Amino acid sequence: MKILLSIKPCFVDKILTGEKKYEFRKKLFKQDVDTVIIYSCMPIGKIIGEFTVEEILEEKPVNLWAITKEYAGISKKFFLDYFKNRSTGCAIKINKFQQYNTPVDPKRTMDNFVAPQSYRYIDEITYSQILGIAN
Repeated sequence: MKILLSIKPCFVDKILTGEKKYEFRKKLFKQDVDTVIIYSCMPIGKIIGEFTVEEILEEKPVNLWAITKEYAGISKKFFLDYFKNRSTGCAIKINKFQQYNTPVDPKRTMDNFVAPQSYRYIDEITYSQILGIAN
């Protein structure tokens, strides 16, 4: 399954440089996900690339930080604030990131596009349309 994941531009930049190899979420997806398509939130507002999921970790935040801190791309304080009052957290390990040649305006590929609050599942037809514009 493929998902479109909203990520703030400052974190997208860190993914592009390889400084960030984990994307953190408070909850796991309801379906198995193998590909994450990155929507860089406003002011960018474009789909900029994708990555395959190497693994998804679900741990107590203190354990999750110990595992991911080297490539978290965020400060420990930011991490702890994000997972405050949570018994578990999730980290998606980024594998094989591919930046698109041309960023895609999702309004061109998805009817009535609204940026996902967190994520949205992507069907194969929409995925093919995204790739057709991106490459």
